[in-house]
Amino acid sequence: MRIGFSGSPTRGYDVVLLNEAIAKFLDAPLAEEVALVGIGNLGRAILAYFAGRHRRLAVTAAFDVDPDKTGRVIQGCRCHGMTELPGLVAQRGICTAIIAVPAEQAQAVTDALMAAGVKGLLNFAPVRLRVPPSVFVEHVDLTMSLEKVAFFSRQQGNG
Repeated sequence: MRIGFSGSPTRGYDVVLLNEAIAKFLDAPLAEEVALVGIGNLGRAILAYFAGRHRRLAVTAAFDVDPDKTGRVIQGCRCHGMTELPGLVAQRGICTAIIAVPAEQAQAVTDALMAAGVKGLLNFAPVRLRVPPSVFVEHVDLTMSLEKVAFFSRQQGNG
C-alpha cells in the first residue's frame, strides 16, 4: 500500500507493474551522480560493474591520488585528482560516494567528501568511519562476509 500498488494473494499481482512501482518508490526521481574515491583494483572493478548498469544511479566522477590515473577515462568514467574533489562534487551536486581506499586514508577522504556536501557513503575501506548523524554510511566488510559464507558452507557440509 505504501508504494501505491495493489493486488491480492488470490487474484495475484501484475509483476511488471509491481516492479515499476517499487523502482519508482525506491529510486531517485532523476538520475543521481555518484563519486568514487580510489581507483585501485577494487575501484576499477566497481566502475566496471556500474558502467551503464543502472539508469538512475551512476558513478560519474572518480578520484585518486595517483597521477598515472588522473586525467584518464577508466571504464567510461573520468578520473580526477583529489585536489579537484571539493569543487567538482559541490558543483555537480553529488551527495553519494563510494570509498575504495586503504584504511589509513579512509577518514581523510570521508572528511573531504562530507566537506563537499556528500551525505551518503558506501565504505569498502576496512575501517569504521566517524561521521555525524546527518551522514549515512554503509560499511562493506568483504572479509566478514566471506567468513560468514565459509561458516555457513561448513555447516551445510556437516549436515
